[in-house]
Amino acid sequence: MTKQIVFIGQISDKEKTVWITCIQAQLTGVSIIAYEALSPEQKLNIEVAIVANPDPKQLTELPKLVWIQSLWAGVERLVSELPNTKFDIVRMEDPNLAETMAEAVVAWTFYLHRDMPKYLQQQRQKIWRELDLVELKDRRIGILGLGVLGSTSAKKLRLNGFNVTGWSRKLASIEGVQCFNGKDGLQKVLTQSDILVSLLPLTHETQHLLNDHNLSLLPQGASIINFSRGKVIDEKALLSHLESGHLNHAVLDVFKIEPLPVDNALWESPKVTILPHISAPTNTRTASKLVAKNLLNYFDTGEIPNAIDRTKGY
Repeated sequence: MTKQIVFIGQISDKEKTVWITCIQAQLTGVSIIAYEALSPEQKLNIEVAIVANPDPKQLTELPKLVWIQSLWAGVERLVSELPNTKFDIVRMEDPNLAETMAEAVVAWTFYLHRDMPKYLQQQRQKIWRELDLVELKDRRIGILGLGVLGSTSAKKLRLNGFNVTGWSRKLASIEGVQCFNGKDGLQKVLTQSDILVSLLPLTHETQHLLNDHNLSLLPQGASIINFSRGKVIDEKALLSHLESGHLNHAVLDVFKIEPLPVDNALWESPKVTILPHISAPTNTRTASKLVAKNLLNYFDTGEIPNAIDRTKGY
């Protein structure tokens, strides 16, 4: 008998079709049905769901749901809006995602390291001036969050010659990277980061972690890259530190509200580079293989893939 699973996502019909087609092509004895096509009877028997930015309320309509496979790495909305549900949440842990993120971290770190925002301003003002060049070994990069994404990025930065430190909730160990944890460790990383990269998951502990006080700990002229979640940074505090000259520049790929509203002050700041959440898009080809493998293994053995710890939020 063919097993049925459901696809739930607030994404375009085109994207949904691509995902379902790619995953279905690798499945035998398992049928994927879009949530909108489910009958009331089918909803009563669904055990597994594939989700891409789903409406959490729709998941509550599946009483036999055992676990869900997210196509994204971030699952904080599901955790916050469905605190009492019993099903397991499996986030996307595609190794290709970590490589893609590391590539973006290295690229935008070099963007700041080589003063590209300043050269762009000089071009607009028709100024021909060479800026001082800091040696790679003297450019201190701090990474907040040393999970798979953070650790991979830290290693790539080290390979490129940067001086890298990192901070995480639990003390990590990465060759060539000085790692810290705890409140005192956070302060150490902040005070010695010329460029600070946030790759933190969004939890109660990390929301507005980069507030006015912690931003003030960064060295004069430091810059920030936020590739984690918008709520990790207090936007008003960030703008204040940029306008005062304490901070030099911010590369922001994530925001509290996305798309970023047109009236948001960040758009107007010459000290902010805005990206449309593109630092590490999920690769359909590699992620589909991982999802199909997880599904087939579950229906064959009953084993649920590594699920998040709801108490931690990731």
